[in-house]
Amino acid sequence: MNTLIAITGLGIFCLLFEILNFRKAIVPFSIIGLLAVLALNFSEFGSTESYYNNMITVSKFSTAFSSLFIVLTIFLIALSHNFYENHPTKISDYIAIKIFLLAGGVAMVSFGNLAMFFLGIEILSIALYVLAASERLNLKSNEAGMKYFLMGSFASGIILFGICLIYGAMGSFDVAEIHDSSLSAELPIWFPIGMILMVVGMLFKIAAVPFHFWAPDVYEGSPALTTALMSTLAKVIAVATLYKLVSALNLIPSLDNQDLLPTFETIVVIIAIASMTVGNIMALRQVNVKRMLAFSGISHAGFMLMTLLTIATSAGVLLYYTAAYALAGIAAFSVILYVCKNQENEDITNFHGLGKTNPLLAAILTGSLLSMAGIPIFSGFFAKLFLFNQTIQAGHITLVIVAVVNSIISVGYYFKLILAMYSKEPNEERTGKPFLIYAVAIISITLNIALGLFPSLVVDLLK
Repeated sequence: MNTLIAITGLGIFCLLFEILNFRKAIVPFSIIGLLAVLALNFSEFGSTESYYNNMITVSKFSTAFSSLFIVLTIFLIALSHNFYENHPTKISDYIAIKIFLLAGGVAMVSFGNLAMFFLGIEILSIALYVLAASERLNLKSNEAGMKYFLMGSFASGIILFGICLIYGAMGSFDVAEIHDSSLSAELPIWFPIGMILMVVGMLFKIAAVPFHFWAPDVYEGSPALTTALMSTLAKVIAVATLYKLVSALNLIPSLDNQDLLPTFETIVVIIAIASMTVGNIMALRQVNVKRMLAFSGISHAGFMLMTLLTIATSAGVLLYYTAAYALAGIAAFSVILYVCKNQENEDITNFHGLGKTNPLLAAILTGSLLSMAGIPIFSGFFAKLFLFNQTIQAGHITLVIVAVVNSIISVGYYFKLILAMYSKEPNEERTGKPFLIYAVAIISITLNIALGLFPSLVVDLLK
């Protein structure tokens, strides 16, 4: 709870800095503030408390994922300095929105009441709608914002309808009460229907097949930094929230009581396979890097959904996978921001010869793409290894075989970009070495490799 209050206070301070004309101090102040919030959040690790009549519950799960969200937000705010340098009067607005978005994300993984869960989703979603359409003079950005707003609103409506059905079945919004009732009583049919609607709404948010159609267009049309935020922070928040929702509301044991569990597991397997396969096959055809990473994110959503099959034991694996994926994404988008600045698009042709003109950034982008593909020594390899191991133990060997095949397919489109950097002649000489872009790229890929070398530091946190 202290973390949530501190984040909200930091966002308000950013807006005050604009009023006092301290614009140059906003980025460093926000980063220092978020580092302090990270320390405050980590000091609560291991404690289990509830606040405001169980609206917010602090647990190992919520503090661990909140820490990951804060780290990702620090990186995204650091990149904002260079990205918004041509719009100095608006930087406080953009950074404040990102900090409030973080508050929504922390609320989503800390909810003890379905009202707080929905409030967190709306805070996150509204911030993303604004950021997607933030380039007012760009038609593609306007289109992306409108598409995201319409699809996100439908998803939020479906989630709200699901919450209403659960309330009708249980007579409470309190997660602990719903959990206890689902253990003891014969459940009304409205409970599983309500949960299915909530899960469907969350599948929209994480862009899993068949609810993925908005993602490529929104990713391509949004400003590059907003795409980076959607691809990493927003996706990680949505996946972690879906995992908590299914586990906290006791969905799996209650479905077992009604003999619906095999059906639920089959649906999860089908959606995971479809997300991995459709995402990877469509990514092979892309020439725009942002669209390629959008489809890559859809395939990774399929991998992350596999944790729902072993929900009692896979919290640590999910934390590790999301951390590995998000850090690789941040490193990749740092390079994309540098290469595609002042370009009309983010096509692969912009990356031709980057290995000759800027070997360091080319190596960082190569490392992040190899991590997403699941190549050792990067943490993406160990994340998939742990995930596959758990899924095999749960008896879903066919799903793991499909996932391995998809990992091999993904190497094809990642190497298309890598080959363009090292085998093509450069289009133009790029000048300037923006310190913050270099710093974020280096630190994020270093953390990714460190997680690959010491996976137990993260995996064992939630045991």
